[in-house]
Amino acid sequence: MKAAVFDDRACWLGEGPLWHPRRNELFWFDIHNHQLLSQTGAVWNFPVAVSAAAWINEQRLMVASEIALHLFDIDTGNHETICDLEADNPVTRSNDGRADPYGGFWIGTMGKDHEPKAGSYWRYYRGELKRLYAGIGVPNAICFTPDGETAFITDTMTHCKIMRIPLDSNGWPRGEPEVYLDLGSEGLLPDGAVIDAEGNFWNAQYKAGRVAGYDTDGRLIAVVEVDAPQATCPAFGGSDLTTLYCTSATQTMTPDALAASPDSGKTFYLEGVAKGQEEHQVIL
Repeated sequence: MKAAVFDDRACWLGEGPLWHPRRNELFWFDIHNHQLLSQTGAVWNFPVAVSAAAWINEQRLMVASEIALHLFDIDTGNHETICDLEADNPVTRSNDGRADPYGGFWIGTMGKDHEPKAGSYWRYYRGELKRLYAGIGVPNAICFTPDGETAFITDTMTHCKIMRIPLDSNGWPRGEPEVYLDLGSEGLLPDGAVIDAEGNFWNAQYKAGRVAGYDTDGRLIAVVEVDAPQATCPAFGGSDLTTLYCTSATQTMTPDALAASPDSGKTFYLEGVAKGQEEHQVIL
């Protein structure tokens, strides 16, 4: 299967695609250019790097930046701080994030220059932000099973291992992470991920130009190719949630590499891949 270009604006580091189920609209980020983009053609500029979002209601998003979680008004473009996020640490920025089934929001931080173990995983839940895990290199693959009992994360700096975490009745980790999928033997770099309505795990694999689907036991079930080697993060959307979207990046690519893959940095889509879950609503 091969995805087509959905939006031809090339991002330096496209990330964080979010299908807003009330607006029927796709949002995503260009992290290094400090931008939030929409399928309508709209672009919102921020003073700092922004990377991930969740929906609060039809008009407002929670947006994660390198210094805070923000309350963002889609219609006006105004934003205000909900709480600080490593605002006192100039080394780090936000990266992957997603709302959980309990109304919380998971967000990872990382070193701006990929400093080893500079980042953390955090969870915002009903007005409070708590650190879940420290010593993270590049946090990615935040997603949740349909029953809300399991979270998934990875540290892309480990090059291969995707971890799953059992959750308690309020969505907090209740045990140590364990390996769900080890891609080491294939030399694959797991990036962003999303889980469909059947519990299958869909992972963008950086430098491999693809989104790979795995069943609940970690068996490969499908591959969606994109014409961009640096695939970054998938999301399900569309009116029936059966369209798979994927962002990509141009960062670190040489002129020759860009000439060979001219669609790099664009956002892709493929209809009829699988049926996704509706993205969860954050509760402030």
